[in-house]
Amino acid sequence: MKKYVIITASGKGLRMQSDIPKQFIEIAGKPIIMHTIEKFYNYNKQINIIVTLSTQMLDYWNTLIEKYKFTISHKIVIGGETRFHSIKNAIAEIEENSITAIHDAVRPLVSLNTIVRCFKKAEECGNAVPFININESIREINGTINKIANRDNFVLIQTPQIFMSDILIKAYEQEFSENFTDDASVAENIGQNINLIEGNYDNIKITKPQDLKIAEALLVK
Repeated sequence: MKKYVIITASGKGLRMQSDIPKQFIEIAGKPIIMHTIEKFYNYNKQINIIVTLSTQMLDYWNTLIEKYKFTISHKIVIGGETRFHSIKNAIAEIEENSITAIHDAVRPLVSLNTIVRCFKKAEECGNAVPFININESIREINGTINKIANRDNFVLIQTPQIFMSDILIKAYEQEFSENFTDDASVAENIGQNINLIEGNYDNIKITKPQDLKIAEALLVK
């Protein structure tokens, strides 16, 4: 079965307080996005890699490819107004009867084991979404009132979120909703039951400056 990975890299990353979007910041010798692409290439050399980029960053990306002598084949798709629209654009490039992972460019620490298990589960059940348990205490806030909540009833969701092509194509035929926070929420809205599978705790989403230090330490360990 043909496999794809859509790597979402068209965001601006404003919380990083950087002159360039966070996915292009260098850590451990190369831009974050290159580490991420390599993870899926190392999983399967034949996987079809699609990267969503903003129009403004196309020339910059080509400059990085030359600078770092990056040779992994990939297709560029122009991102849309939101993450939903970027993925919708990328889905137009996938074939039917295939399986597709969607992954944040700023998650370069996803493990090979997580990728393997998520693809296997999605092939068996139609979709797979990785999660990790919450270790800290949590509280529910309602206006000015807050109360303790049972953390065992909640998990943190990661990527890659993987779907059979028929499910993914149908899900992204919907109109955009502000309630769509990830691909699982899009698929759930067409009646899909989401299959959760344990992810890896190192698979952090690099969002803020302090995340860069953590990710670099993990990448070079």
